[in-house]
Amino acid sequence: MTNFWFQRPVFVTGCSGFLGSWLTQELIKRGADVVGLVRDWTPRSRFFTDGLDKQVTVVHGAVEDLPTLERTLNEYEIEIVFHLAAQTIVRIANRNSLSTFDTNIRGTWNLLEACQRVSTVKRVVVASSDKAYGTQEQLPYTEDTPLRGQHPYDVSKSCGDLIAHAYYATYELPVCVTRCGNLYGGGDLNFNRIVPGTIRSVLNEERPIIRSDGSFVRDYFYVKDAVLAYLMLAEQMDDERIVGKAFNFSNEIQITVLEMVQQILTVMERLDLEPVILKEVRNEIPHQYLSAKRAREMLGWTSGYNLVQGLAETVDWYRQNLSSLERGREGHD
Repeated sequence: MTNFWFQRPVFVTGCSGFLGSWLTQELIKRGADVVGLVRDWTPRSRFFTDGLDKQVTVVHGAVEDLPTLERTLNEYEIEIVFHLAAQTIVRIANRNSLSTFDTNIRGTWNLLEACQRVSTVKRVVVASSDKAYGTQEQLPYTEDTPLRGQHPYDVSKSCGDLIAHAYYATYELPVCVTRCGNLYGGGDLNFNRIVPGTIRSVLNEERPIIRSDGSFVRDYFYVKDAVLAYLMLAEQMDDERIVGKAFNFSNEIQITVLEMVQQILTVMERLDLEPVILKEVRNEIPHQYLSAKRAREMLGWTSGYNLVQGLAETVDWYRQNLSSLERGREGHD
């Protein structure tokens, strides 16, 4: 760990989200002066339950609001921006594409426009996704794979990704893009996702539910690995070979949804709980996995956690926190 982040003004959109809360916590640990954008009060988020909101400057607003973004960057003299705010749930995107496009596309160009206007901003990291590549015949995805999302969430990430590159190419805005696999880890409150949903089912003595047929292949990536990857990338953006580029971050493994559930059951020692397979999912990419060769070669990045290690920590987090999360939901309802 270096002193790079000490007292450095950093702006995090989506700071109360799953990845955002872990990133914010690590920035606080490294001594950064963090300003976080918070749209909704989500009392079960780690950002609030772990008291992170008390250790940063909170700005209430949304990425759809350009004046708020510009004012925040200017008044707090922000140097580094992590743009994580997004509508990230595929089924919600399929149900309401307009709100997803508004947040993920307009929110991205607003953020980048604000960064372009405020001279203190020196580095911008924009969170894209492996979904931005869409369905491809040739795998793994490399950073040169065309961006061709087809369904609402995938399209929104393709667009946001391209907009980020447009601001670099046209205005020389110092921006990099991250494309990670499916993030998992403690603090994910979307129990429709396979990892937290399976863990919750097992802790409640229930059979886990797979909404698809279980055959979809995914690239799962531990959230703490993602945090360290984001920080490493931002630290190296003074290198002209790096700025303006996209980077995949991945453990470079291929695993089906059913295999992932079985891996969780193995870690939790509950192979007796056979999954329920619903075969209900539509508009999902059937096969995805990433090459992280560019990150390894250009950044010197390596993953710190394998799948078993990441899942073990994740299971421990939910064992310790699930009961309070459930009580909090009941109280909130």
